[in-house]
Amino acid sequence: MATSLITGGAGFIGSHLSEALLKTGNQVIVVDDESTGTKQNIEHLLDNPNFRFIHGTVSDRDLVRELVDQADEVYHLAAAVGVALINQEPIQTIERNIYPTELLLAEVERRKAEGKEVRLFLASTSEVYGKNPKATWTEEDDLVFGSTTRPRWAYGASKAIDEFLALAYWHQKQTPIVIGRFFNVVGPRQTGVYGMVLPRFVDAALAGKSPTVHHDGSQIRCFAHVADVVEAVIKLMRTDAALGQVFNIGSNRPVTILELAQMVISKANPGLEVEFQSYEEAYSANFEDILRRVPDLTKLSQCIDFEPKFTLEDIVDDVIADKKRG
Repeated sequence: MATSLITGGAGFIGSHLSEALLKTGNQVIVVDDESTGTKQNIEHLLDNPNFRFIHGTVSDRDLVRELVDQADEVYHLAAAVGVALINQEPIQTIERNIYPTELLLAEVERRKAEGKEVRLFLASTSEVYGKNPKATWTEEDDLVFGSTTRPRWAYGASKAIDEFLALAYWHQKQTPIVIGRFFNVVGPRQTGVYGMVLPRFVDAALAGKSPTVHHDGSQIRCFAHVADVVEAVIKLMRTDAALGQVFNIGSNRPVTILELAQMVISKANPGLEVEFQSYEEAYSANFEDILRRVPDLTKLSQCIDFEPKFTLEDIVDDVIADKKRG
C-alpha cells in the first residue's frame, strides 16, 4: 500500500485530494498548520485507519524529513491562498510559499539519492501569468508581473520561484517533480473568507444579501470543480511523461464575474440585485487585478486525456447545496 503525504491537506483542495487518494487504496498523511485550512474539512476522515493528520508546519525541517521518509509520493499544496489574505499579509505570503518548497525538494532528492523515488507534485497557480495580455495562456507563455510596489503580485512571483526551484531540481538532478497551475478551483468546503469569489457570492445570496462584485464585473475567469482537478492531479502523478513538466489545470469555459453573480442569484435567491464595489474599497489603492484568466488545456489533455466533467451550472448547484447543508 502506497503512502501519500499531502501538505496543506486540511485545506479545501487537500481535503478532496485526501478522499480521492484513500479511495485508490493509498494511506494518506496530512500535515497542516490550519492557518487557512481547518480540521473540520477532514473530520470525516479521522476514523479511517489509513488516514493520519498531523498539526504542524512544513517550515519545520525535522518534521518534513520525518514525513518524507514515510512517503511514496508528496503533494505539496500548503501555501498562502486568496487575494484578500495575500494583500493583507505579503510577508507571510512569500515566506510560506518559498522556504517549505525548498525543504521538500531537498528531502525528496535525498530519498532519490538513497535509492527511493518519491515523486512531488507542486501546486502552483494561474497567478504566475500575471498580466500577460494573451486571450488564452499556454504553459510556455511569458510571466508578466506588475510593480513590486503592489503587494498582490507577491503571490504569483513567489509561486513562480517555487516553479523555478522545482524545475532546477529536475534539470540538474532529475528529481521527479510535476507542476500544476490551478485556475480558479471551486466546490464544496471552499470558504469565501480569503476572497474566493464563488463561495462569497453564494454565502451572500443565501443570507439574503446582494453579492458584491468588484469593479464592473467584466473580469473573465474559468471555474473548475475540485473533483475534476483532483482527478487530473492524481493522473499526472501516475504518468511518467508528466515528470519535469508544467500543466495548466482547470476549465476552459470563460465567464465574467458579473455573469457568475447573476447565475448565483438566479439559483440561490432570485430577486436580489448585484452590488458593485471599487477595488480601492475592497482592497487598497495599490490593488491591481487580472482582467482575463483563461487556460489552454491542450497539453494536459494530450498527457492524460483530460476533459472537465462538471459544467459551471453543476458547480454552482454543488456549492449552493453544500452551503445549505452547513
